[in-house]
Amino acid sequence: MAARTTGTSTGTGTMHIGELAERTGLSLRTIRHYDDVGLLPATLRTDGGFRVFSKDDFERLMVIKQMKPLGFSLEEMATLLDLLGVPDSTATEDSGMERSAALSEFLERAVHQRAKMARNLGQADEFIERLSGRA
Repeated sequence: MAARTTGTSTGTGTMHIGELAERTGLSLRTIRHYDDVGLLPATLRTDGGFRVFSKDDFERLMVIKQMKPLGFSLEEMATLLDLLGVPDSTATEDSGMERSAALSEFLERAVHQRAKMARNLGQADEFIERLSGRA
């Protein structure tokens, strides 16, 4: 069950969904979707039932926003968020090695996807140049 709070302003370090949307550049619908699928569960709710998000929630949403264009599925995002949320000091040697291997795989995929995006952007730039020369 989510904790209840009456503090709803940024002065208390929390924000409503509208402010979170404004700060992240994401739509209310997108944020609600990430909440619904469990990627960004609201940790707090007001007495009126409104979602209240913390600085940690904001940071989590920014990581999700960075993963999205790289083509990670919602399940992969959840796994990666879990991996990123585990402090190194709590890991055993075996779990630390598994965590490191999993993070390395995600890193390799992210680098590969970024390179692919850069190639596509280069092709788009060449096309724009071609069109500019004919306009």
